[in-house]
Amino acid sequence: MSEDRITQRTVTVIMGIIAALAFVFSFGNVWALALRLGVPGPIAPLIAPMVDLSVVGLLVALRYLSLRGVAAEHIKGATRLMHLSGLLTLALNVAEPIAARHYGRAAVDAVAPLLLLGWGAVGPQLLRHFHTVAHTAPVPAPVEKEPVSQPELAPLPEPVARPVTPQPDPVPAVSVPAPLLNAARTIAATHQAEHGERISPAQLRARLGIALPLAAAAHAQLSA
Repeated sequence: MSEDRITQRTVTVIMGIIAALAFVFSFGNVWALALRLGVPGPIAPLIAPMVDLSVVGLLVALRYLSLRGVAAEHIKGATRLMHLSGLLTLALNVAEPIAARHYGRAAVDAVAPLLLLGWGAVGPQLLRHFHTVAHTAPVPAPVEKEPVSQPELAPLPEPVARPVTPQPDPVPAVSVPAPLLNAARTIAATHQAEHGERISPAQLRARLGIALPLAAAAHAQLSA
């Protein structure tokens, strides 16, 4: 059960208990007062219930309307009748003890009607406030969701431009005569022995006195 429902029922039960106690206290006092004033016996016990039932009916009606949020100015008539009934209950309760000069008893008998008057004025206001609070409860603000961060991808390394090595032009197939090839072999061997390195096609061309393609072909066959 929610907290507001518990509070409303607690206030309602307290109002009902006070109304019941006021009825119990006033029943005997009003009966005795009616007999003292010469009211016939069969009618004397009916006076107090009329007032008390009016109080109970008004309490129930005011509770119902207050819980539905009806404004106070719309139920002024019922509220005034409630106060009048409470004043009548108070007057009927204390009249007989005062007439008998039992002032202490009159003060005690006035407790329940006075509480009934107070709760008749305050109770509906409290219930009306409960209704207002229950229907104007703050709505929790929506929780903003944090954006889900996407995993950052490492940038791909830029391709490194490799230097292009120029390819030598293909050497045309040239037929080298055997005597020329033997001479080129002798020159290459002599060059290797003298300089400790291989002879190049240009050097071989200069030594043989032939065209560069033919020298290159002879050099290629010697290197094979």
